[in-house]
Amino acid sequence: MIGVLRNPTYRSLFFAQVIALLGTGLLTVALGLLAFDIAGDAAGSVLGTALTIKMVAYVGVAPLVAALVDRLPKKAVLIGADAIRFAIALMLPFVNETWQIYVLVFVLQSASATFTPAFQSLIPGILPDARDYTRALSLSRLAYDLEALLSPTIAAVLLLAISYTGLFMGTAVGFAGSALLVLIARIPAHASDPAAGGFWRRLPMGAKVFARSPSLRFLMLTNVVVAAGTAIVLVNSVVYARGVFDLDAAGLAFALGAYGLGSLVVAISTPPIVDRFGVVRTMIAGAVTIVAGLVAAILVTAVAQSTTSGWFLLLGTWALLGMGTAMVNTPSSRLLADASTPANRNLVYTAQFALSHACFLITYPIAGWLGSQSLILAAIALAVIAVAGFAAAVRLSGSIPTRDREPVPPVSARGIEGP
Repeated sequence: MIGVLRNPTYRSLFFAQVIALLGTGLLTVALGLLAFDIAGDAAGSVLGTALTIKMVAYVGVAPLVAALVDRLPKKAVLIGADAIRFAIALMLPFVNETWQIYVLVFVLQSASATFTPAFQSLIPGILPDARDYTRALSLSRLAYDLEALLSPTIAAVLLLAISYTGLFMGTAVGFAGSALLVLIARIPAHASDPAAGGFWRRLPMGAKVFARSPSLRFLMLTNVVVAAGTAIVLVNSVVYARGVFDLDAAGLAFALGAYGLGSLVVAISTPPIVDRFGVVRTMIAGAVTIVAGLVAAILVTAVAQSTTSGWFLLLGTWALLGMGTAMVNTPSSRLLADASTPANRNLVYTAQFALSHACFLITYPIAGWLGSQSLILAAIALAVIAVAGFAAAVRLSGSIPTRDREPVPPVSARGIEGP
């Protein structure tokens, strides 16, 4: 997996991603402390609104901006998005009203919604070999999981020496470092499609590719399964840890850590799994794992009380959900790369970015609002959604082109000389 870092362009972009992720992790901690400073006990409401604004930016703004900048050089788009995020991070320490948080979060997340799909759409052109691309996807997933585990720790250590406003400076440094690494990377020239037409014709192009591609419709259905499994973890972990099992704040960290650890383990082992079984079969196995995890969550919620054994069952369930999520998400970009062309790739990746986050606009409220009434009803509702998405995905999988359903043949079998 580490071998793909021998490619200098990918290496620069990968470390740009890592540095930006660490900056974003510090931002998450600092934003929570800022919200409490301004709103006190209403900080949860402020953060909830900020997260909703984030999803609105991801779902609504990403396709609009992608269509606007699609013909621009990708290096300029990435550096421009980092520059905006850098500027917003520098403004955040001076915020003293909640509406200012909302405005700045919207602008920052709109820039992130521009950066992420544009960044992801570059990698297939830099690593055209399917095996190398799968390893790059695993490495990227590993970076996300490690960031989730390490950023809170790094923030805690920094807070021993500086105030939380100093974390915003760390965020700004992360975005500046990302922009610098993108600047020195030798990014391939962007392929422009003259037939793509103007803005209004480009705007729905990514969604149209999804609609006519069986592999991407399959991906959309697995997005639903992932959103169901992720929602119960991210929304209800604090309720399980503090309310059901009567643990302190460390209990929440352990619960989220179990989910991240499960995801991390699978991210490391995904390349050989995909090489052996193919992308679609791997994703179906991941969807099965998520469904099994949600069924386990129902059982744990029904029978477990404030007992040590119940708590460890919950941690195992969260790890199972993390494993299933990574098994679906890690190889899924292979389907995007195969179904797109260099000319429309950024629009297709942006469509996936927006559509996958749109699923959370459904599952987050179910997990939160229904969960506030009954955790077991929330778990059942999410399990039903996951089962429906899984069943539809399996039914559609037979119409996916063979190249996506079967393992990639060894390099020698494809008539390509090895390194």
